[in-house]
Amino acid sequence: MAALEVEPCDSTVLPSAPDWRGAGLALSVAASASLVACGGGAQPFEPMTEARAARLLNQGGLGSTPEQVAVLVRDGADAWVTAQLAMPLSPSVWDWARAQGFDNRAYARGDFGLDQALWWRLCTAKDVLRQRVVLALSEIFVVSPLNMVAYYKQFACLAWWELLEQHCFGNFRDLLTHITLSPAMGVYLSMRGSSKDDGRGRHPDENYARELLQLFTIGLNTLQPDGSPTVPPKDTYDGHTVSQLAKVFTGWDVDGFNPFDPEGPFDYLRVPMGFHADRHADTDKSVLGVNIPGQTPGPESMRLALDAVFNHPNVGFFIARQLIQRLVTSNPSKDYVWRVAMAFNSNGAPMPVRGDMAAVVRAVLADPEARPEIILPAASQPAPTQPTQTDGKLREPVLRLLQWLRLVNVTSTDGQWRFPDLSGSDQLGQAPLRSPSVFNFFRPGYVPPNTAMAAKGLVAPEFQVTNESSVMGYANFLLRIMPFGGNGILPNYDTWLAMADQPARLVDQLNLHLTGRVLSPTTVDTVVVGVNSILGTSPNERLNRVVAAFFLIMCCPEYLVQR
Repeated sequence: MAALEVEPCDSTVLPSAPDWRGAGLALSVAASASLVACGGGAQPFEPMTEARAARLLNQGGLGSTPEQVAVLVRDGADAWVTAQLAMPLSPSVWDWARAQGFDNRAYARGDFGLDQALWWRLCTAKDVLRQRVVLALSEIFVVSPLNMVAYYKQFACLAWWELLEQHCFGNFRDLLTHITLSPAMGVYLSMRGSSKDDGRGRHPDENYARELLQLFTIGLNTLQPDGSPTVPPKDTYDGHTVSQLAKVFTGWDVDGFNPFDPEGPFDYLRVPMGFHADRHADTDKSVLGVNIPGQTPGPESMRLALDAVFNHPNVGFFIARQLIQRLVTSNPSKDYVWRVAMAFNSNGAPMPVRGDMAAVVRAVLADPEARPEIILPAASQPAPTQPTQTDGKLREPVLRLLQWLRLVNVTSTDGQWRFPDLSGSDQLGQAPLRSPSVFNFFRPGYVPPNTAMAAKGLVAPEFQVTNESSVMGYANFLLRIMPFGGNGILPNYDTWLAMADQPARLVDQLNLHLTGRVLSPTTVDTVVVGVNSILGTSPNERLNRVVAAFFLIMCCPEYLVQR
């Protein structure tokens, strides 16, 4: 099916940022009607074929499976997304980790249990859209046990994961409050314990204030109403803005930590930080044009400041682009970003709401550019050496592994899901919540140097964790785990062993679920020949055929680029 055409809209009808301020957060009737007419929050999904369903599940889920594809083809994508948005939260990952004994005092000074808990969640959760969005948000609003000075870092991070689960489909303004008051974020970006200037050299900590603006909400450069940067570039904020915002964030601290028993109870990691008025800067403040008098109480000052950030006209474009990059494509068109930003600015409801994340996620996945038609070369023609389309993205290593894990119905023989830290370059080179810095494993604007992508002005974020070592490490890692798993993690190949006597069918079905049938005919034929070269007379040989089919597809370049 060809991509739908969307008529361009006149973005000049949109209200300016001050019209969005205040408690209502609703646009005018005329403005919201214009947004809906322009596609804000109202794009329809295309009819689902098997291939399109698989592509959608690999964008908005944790991988395609036969059961999920059947549901999508039967019910349609809109019904699937609606059902996923309505699903209740999965059982608590925090409680699961405690039940496994990871709250033992012996683990208080490290992060043991974090990997086990998160992979348990990602391998078993039914709310796959929620988990996929949480994984994406965790790479925008970064918290990591690395460089985190805290006891029970694994539980600080699990509380962070649950926070994102609880609010990822809510309102972005509410999410900002919960992020700001999270003990994990407070410790990671050192806002926890920040105090007013004492006149003796102590100043409010500016770390969180800076990253909130630069990495979480508005970015470095002012955007025009159509989402494009101003010419010449204009800074969205300066050092004075950061210092003013840092004053707003003084007086908040983790309550409940016992310095005389630091390895004792740690439920304080699960509740918002508390306010201490005696530490709050009581001077006048100005944040993005909003003046906050010095006598304003700290919680109210924070509310006003976060309102000012939330209502900045950059925010919709900033979040839209990054979510599109994480879920769909590294280089979205300006129109694609604009349409999703309009869904952020107005969800299209009778009383329009700004910042509705459920509407934003739906807009990202339903957009006509999310799954463009893919023209494959004829079987007699070689695959093109240079791509003719710029849609798609390099698959994150974590998502590649998840595709395999869920396609083989992986289980844990002892129930402990003993996954190690896979972020080393000899394994995946990435692991959930294990970013080396607040800038994530890869930056949204990363450009691989001296490449054709750089020459074309394209970005490729995931290539920042791609090098000779990581490519070989990934392939060797797959070779180690695919036949029999490890550490009690057991793959079940029954579904695929049933096709071992039919290599062409086996490869076709894996091509469907792993790629959405985007492998070129030449590549498919090559994999089929490779699988067919393995004898299939014994159970072990049949397993080797299945493993070889998975491995050959998951290491080929056409698979590594999600389309």
